Amino acid sequence: MEPYQNYTRDIVAGMRGKTTGAFFDFDGTIIATHSVKDMFLERFRTGEITGQEIFDLGDLISRYLLKFGDFEDAIAAAVRNLKGMSELRLATMGEKVSREHLTGQIFPEIRAVIKAHQRKGHTVAIVSSATRYQVESLAEELGIEHILCTELELMNGKLTGRLDGKACYGENKLTAVREFAKERRVSPKKSYFYSNGSEDVAVMEAVGHPVAVNPDSKLASIARESGWREIHLDSRGMVGVGDVVRSLFIYGSVLPFLAAGLPIRALGVSERDATNFSLTAWSSVAAAIARLKLIVEGEEHIWSNRPAVFIFNHQSSIDVLITAKLLREDIVGVAKKEIKYQLPMGPAFTYAGAVFIDRDHVGDPEQALRPAIDALHTGRSVVIAPEGTRSQNGNLKQFKYGAFHLAQQAGVPIVPIIIHNAQDALPYKGLFVRPAQVQVTVLKPIHTDSWATSEVESKAREIRRRYLEVLGQTDEHEQASVA
Repeated sequence: MEPYQNYTRDIVAGMRGKTTGAFFDFDGTIIATHSVKDMFLERFRTGEITGQEIFDLGDLISRYLLKFGDFEDAIAAAVRNLKGMSELRLATMGEKVSREHLTGQIFPEIRAVIKAHQRKGHTVAIVSSATRYQVESLAEELGIEHILCTELELMNGKLTGRLDGKACYGENKLTAVREFAKERRVSPKKSYFYSNGSEDVAVMEAVGHPVAVNPDSKLASIARESGWREIHLDSRGMVGVGDVVRSLFIYGSVLPFLAAGLPIRALGVSERDATNFSLTAWSSVAAAIARLKLIVEGEEHIWSNRPAVFIFNHQSSIDVLITAKLLREDIVGVAKKEIKYQLPMGPAFTYAGAVFIDRDHVGDPEQALRPAIDALHTGRSVVIAPEGTRSQNGNLKQFKYGAFHLAQQAGVPIVPIIIHNAQDALPYKGLFVRPAQVQVTVLKPIHTDSWATSEVESKAREIRRRYLEVLGQTDEHEQASVA
């Protein structure tokens, strides 16, 4: 079972093969923002923006939002301001903006839709009035090979300030889709087109499966009259009051819920049982408030061999809530020592008996892990992220070997927890938790009591390869080594 099935059900039930196209508008459809704004702000921060550019951007945005005047002329005016800039500079800027701003604005539901089309073998393409430098990095992250966009003219590696051809907008976008479909032998009548803007009506009328995503008022009206499917999403975009309140509760309620165990400890309940009560209560209530739905495969493996060392891939700060919700009781966390001094998680981890590790100066590894080994010997399980720190883009980082030595020394199993899309709930460096469906795979316990110490690192690499396989990722570290 996978997340967001209500958005992908029709695709899964439909036809397979490359002759079915899946075309996606970019700004406002794949991402809940407008990439030109983020590119502009990046140039503004570096002091590259002139007064003329501010005027031209305002004109461009106004024509787009209000649907007046010639939008193609506004695009051409904005491009003139880039005359003389090196392509390398623009490409580097695009990668930075994508990594720091746009990735966190991908609608998780649309990401799931894209994956569903890819699994069906459809020909997937982004079709946008944006330039390649705005789109390319995110297309690569989403595994989308084909980009139909507004191209910029180059001479000797620098922009001339002119378009290379016509802006990919309105009727020109329809022409681009038709030419691409003919070249790739894609059937428009079997194809899908996703867009949020009425300027794309011509393309939507040309395909068999038009889908309006958060449509503007004109497109919404046309979609209703034409019987087109509509998708309304609020998982990204402007943060609302509800998102702020939800996030403050999740973070701020950790200590109060742990403190709730104090009264029952005064009545003779053990410290361990009181902590279990607090952790279960917090994770259940916080997940409900967060509108965090876990879709778990292999949940039985969480309970079949305890105590154990539970390892998880670290994609987001929300992983703390995800693992607490999954494991619920008799667990001890292992965290980097810096967290000990961070509010509110530091005091909460300390109260719950977490083990803090100095990642740079561990000294004797066996001695550093002694508190965790002692916890395992008392029947409590240990949960740890072998990557040591969060991944910026969700791709699996290299594993450190402490968790595997710990399991081997204590003679307990390792249980791999594979989190697929935690960043849907809380992106890297995000502050506010958004509603999400997070897919989790729990693998069978891996027994370590027969491991020799000399085998630990090779066993850890085998387990990491299993993570990559389940996540459908390639090993970036090995690719870099080959390069």
